[in-house]
Amino acid sequence: MKVLMSAAVAAMSVAAVPVLAHAQSSSPEIYGNLGYNSSRAEGADTGAVQGRLGAKLTPHFGVEGELSGGVKDDNIDRAGVRSSIEQTHSAAVYGVGFLPVSPNIDLIGRVGYGNTQFKQKLAGVENKFDADSVNYGVGAQYKFDDKNGVRVDYTRQQFRDNDADDANVVSVGYARKF
Repeated sequence: MKVLMSAAVAAMSVAAVPVLAHAQSSSPEIYGNLGYNSSRAEGADTGAVQGRLGAKLTPHFGVEGELSGGVKDDNIDRAGVRSSIEQTHSAAVYGVGFLPVSPNIDLIGRVGYGNTQFKQKLAGVENKFDADSVNYGVGAQYKFDDKNGVRVDYTRQQFRDNDADDANVVSVGYARKF
């Protein structure tokens, strides 16, 4: 997993070289988000506190990293057997496209790679497993002023491991430009 995340970061760094060359005249816009995400996969609704740190390298392209920690688990029933599932933590890196539609509103598209760890309890036995995913989604950001705003996203996590069901993730959070 660490090798795959390192490879994803390296690939995004190489892809960003032409953009950085274009953006030499101005420094990148650094931003952060702090919020909550709700994830739904095969009947299980889990929740997490989420943080992002990103750099808007041009008005239309940036990169961001995302970390989240689970705060809400759910019970699921499969074949008459009840278990509890929780997302313990998740990490991902993204390439982000921005489409400014007004001075205060940006539409956002992003594609990235992540890893999520889950904890499942079945008949008193706890099992932890992690799954790598290709993630993509859309969102919007509304800026109240030059520094503060709110961001809403939808992200699809397509897990590469057969044990994990793909997830739909909706997030809302506070956005801050540094």
